[in-house]
Amino acid sequence: MNRQIGMRIPPKLGAEGIESLAKWASSIGIDVIDVPYFNEEVKTALEANGLEVGSIDGLGAVGQTKLLSTDDKVRLQAVESINAQFSEIATLGGRVIFMCLVPEDIMTDRKEAFSIWKETFPSIVKQAEKENLYIALEGWPGPAPYYPTLGTTPEMLRAMFNEIPSKHFGLNYDPSHLVRLGIDHLRVLTEFGDRVNYCHGKDTEILHDDLYEHGILAATFGAKYDFSEGSWRYTIPGQGEVDWGKVAVRLDKIGYQGPVSIELEDHRYWGSLEAERQGIIKAKEHLSIYFK
Repeated sequence: MNRQIGMRIPPKLGAEGIESLAKWASSIGIDVIDVPYFNEEVKTALEANGLEVGSIDGLGAVGQTKLLSTDDKVRLQAVESINAQFSEIATLGGRVIFMCLVPEDIMTDRKEAFSIWKETFPSIVKQAEKENLYIALEGWPGPAPYYPTLGTTPEMLRAMFNEIPSKHFGLNYDPSHLVRLGIDHLRVLTEFGDRVNYCHGKDTEILHDDLYEHGILAATFGAKYDFSEGSWRYTIPGQGEVDWGKVAVRLDKIGYQGPVSIELEDHRYWGSLEAERQGIIKAKEHLSIYFK
């Protein structure tokens, strides 16, 4: 299987600037870069180093998005802004929009947020269809204790895809979130494979001693590690519960043609430029076993 391997931009590498980042990424064999925004400068820097753009963060759609505001005027402005952004991205040749649908008020009940989403999203997806863009929902459940993000569980994904059957509205397959939630990450590919618009290379280790201490609840006195809530921690591929060989087989079976993009969230490879570089390199080495 010959599939591209990409990466999201961690903070220290990002601080080096897009040209420096692109040059380094190309030197280690990265094919694709996910970006927080896409403009001529970014496009030129990527192309000059033989790289392609991967997913592009949707305006206001990472973190607490105004797309799910309870205020009608605020929500309308957010829809108009993201539709305009879609047109700009399409003109530059972008194709995948990364979205994390956390309500503006994180205390908003998911059922209420879903009702807002049903009013908001049809016009957004129509714009995506018009511009030939593909929305990929991020599966991060959101901050504890509310976990308000839409599109993180099979129950919610099924309801959303029933409402909007367009394949221009799909998911970013990230098994790390599914593992921490106790969801069968391979079964998700079986049920929702035709809606996978992007894929992240990130893993999760289950910390069984900590699971005994406080179960699936967030640790009362603080987690031992960064990128953790107590009984689990995010890690680079190959250091957690995900069987990437089986993931590769299933991605191939469903006909997924996109990259597998490293999202570096592992406390061992964080905090310095050299640590981030090592994390990306080690993640790529493991993914390359199955995707190159």
